[in-house]
Amino acid sequence: MKHTDFGQMPCPIARSLGKVGEWWSILILRDAFYGLTRFDEFEKSLKIAPNMLTRRLAGLVAGGLMEKRQYSARPPRYEYLLTKEGRAFKPVLLAFIAWGNEHLAPEGASLLVVNRETGEPATQILIDANSGRAISDEDYMFAPGPAANEVMRMRLSQAAKQL
Repeated sequence: MKHTDFGQMPCPIARSLGKVGEWWSILILRDAFYGLTRFDEFEKSLKIAPNMLTRRLAGLVAGGLMEKRQYSARPPRYEYLLTKEGRAFKPVLLAFIAWGNEHLAPEGASLLVVNRETGEPATQILIDANSGRAISDEDYMFAPGPAANEVMRMRLSQAAKQL
């Protein structure tokens, strides 16, 4: 199956989907944050076919989110570790957790983010690091960046008029 290459699109959402848009890839990253590193651990956790797992891990390595490192010479065995870029994906997973718990878990949360010292669940919000204010629809909007093309600028201009 041929996939569309989002890597050249000017949209950061499209480019991000090009790296991690496959659901298996996101679940592999999730499991890596849980501490899994070895092929058999991912396979067992995800109940994924080995050929599919091989492709997804190779894609994450090629995309710079994971590093493949040999840990045994005989037989050759490898572990898959998050890179700096891979670890930077954590806020995306945190957003999935918060959204999923709020909108897709009528039975209650099965996964929480908690304070290490107190065990208290965190209430996640997105903060503007410059002002310290919560990012809300009332105070913040999408705007073209310096590299935005004309299509992006027009799209955002139209969206701003509808607000």
